[in-house]
Amino acid sequence: MKQTIIKRLFESFGELERAISAARVTLESKQQPPKELLDHIEMYEEILDKQRTLATALCGHAALGEWDEVARHVRLINGLSAMIRDDARDILRGVTPALEPQEREMMLS
Repeated sequence: MKQTIIKRLFESFGELERAISAARVTLESKQQPPKELLDHIEMYEEILDKQRTLATALCGHAALGEWDEVARHVRLINGLSAMIRDDARDILRGVTPALEPQEREMMLS
């Protein structure tokens, strides 16, 4: 059971990484992509790296049966994911006219 949950966690990082990459490709395909948005994408990539580090530490705590630390790491990882999601949605609301509807939908899904 634990391994399944941890496997899903790392798979979700892969999904997030693909979404961030798709956002970067979409922005970089524009004539003059806003530097501010590219900076946000870079921040998301750094957050994803931090999440992977936290998840690796979580595995160690789980192996030792340190469930309070496991729960703490899960909350931190979830909080970082929520931060990316909320920031990305706020940004997309602001650039809605600059993106095609399919691009917006892809970035929000």
